Amino acid sequence: MFHKQGRYSGLLKPVSYIIDLTIILGLAYVLPLKLRYPLLILAYLAFTWVIISVKNEFYQVQRYAKVSRVFSLLFRQFVIFFVVLYGFIGFFKEHMVSRLLLAQYFALSFFLVAFFKILMYYLLQRYRRALGGNFRNTLVVGSNVKSEQLINIFKDRPEFGFVFKKQFKPGSRSFKVEELIAYAESEEIDEIYCSVAELNNEDLGDIVDYADNNLKVVKFIPDNKFIYNRRLKFEYYDYLPVLSLRDIPLDESINYGLKRVFDVVFSLLVIVFILSWLVPLMGLLIKMESKGPIFFKQKRHGINGGEFQCYKFRSMGVNKDADKAQATKNDMRVTKIGNFMRRTSIDELPQFFNVLFGQMSVVGPRPHMVYHTELYGDLVDKYMVRHFVKPGITGLAQVRGYRGEISKDSDIINRVRLDIFYVENWSMALDFKIIIDTVLNVFRGEENAY
Repeated sequence: MFHKQGRYSGLLKPVSYIIDLTIILGLAYVLPLKLRYPLLILAYLAFTWVIISVKNEFYQVQRYAKVSRVFSLLFRQFVIFFVVLYGFIGFFKEHMVSRLLLAQYFALSFFLVAFFKILMYYLLQRYRRALGGNFRNTLVVGSNVKSEQLINIFKDRPEFGFVFKKQFKPGSRSFKVEELIAYAESEEIDEIYCSVAELNNEDLGDIVDYADNNLKVVKFIPDNKFIYNRRLKFEYYDYLPVLSLRDIPLDESINYGLKRVFDVVFSLLVIVFILSWLVPLMGLLIKMESKGPIFFKQKRHGINGGEFQCYKFRSMGVNKDADKAQATKNDMRVTKIGNFMRRTSIDELPQFFNVLFGQMSVVGPRPHMVYHTELYGDLVDKYMVRHFVKPGITGLAQVRGYRGEISKDSDIINRVRLDIFYVENWSMALDFKIIIDTVLNVFRGEENAY
């Protein structure tokens, strides 16, 4: 006899849809947009909002999701909604609509939807933590390091809404699947977490069969084998399931497009409002102190290992070792104005031209000299993974303290580790966080900024 405990969480998604559609349609109805076909645009907005939401999984926020996931979903949703909104005006030739009023409508929609979505996210966490509501009863089958870590998460993070009930240890003689099933029935267990390393195929099959027949959720705790320590992507080739060892978010066209649009807009703003006056000023100061060009160009490796010319303000006197030797602390090659530029990262600003040309991104793994790529590509495991995406002016490794000179092996190893994490876990929210941290680090000052 199957059993599934009743929950109100099934209402969360419909309620969220109703709130957001009320905002989207209510503002369009209330604001004096002067539309010739008001009913048509209301239907259009409702239809497209639902389609975009389904495509972006806008309402798929898991209970263990971080707030960065919410911000990322909001950004993606409203970038597409912006295009859809202005597309309607052009397609149906609504020339009487004020573009300023339409922008106000978009801004208000974004603010209100974001406010209620973030509010619901925090209220649910508060509800789970304070009142123990919206919970899932869980049991863990396993007795290793990873299963113990999972149990600790269940206990220490009540805002996730998981209630840990019991641990079964498959290695013990007393372990029986029948007792596990009886316990799951009596305690109304919702989710069963199994350590795949400790269960034989027969026991695992019995647990899965029970769960399938009784509307329980089964999830697996990976073992310590190599393949299970990776971020896996599950795909079907016709009817054959295939596991891929790496899922790169920026391989998806919508993610790549969002990032590219942001890069172009951001780089244009910097070029027009900062570099337009900074280049002549820095050029004068550089020329006054030393002979040579204003800009320093250096070949570096970019996406897919391709080479490109990376631009910087010249911070050193012209020297023959520029393409091989990194700047070190108190490096005699660095000029006085160069020292200031390096400490404030001003020397990196010309790379916004590289971003505009499509060779770099605002955020990504820092591009290394060709010499260093050839050197570390053979010495550091998985070094070349960082070239699956465009290099960046700033990156996760840099805001975590791994910038500048590589003085010991751990510097490059940790840098590559963080670069790979970025490649495999990219989101616009992560990019924004890195940009904010970069700006804060400039004002705080960094030990390795020389």
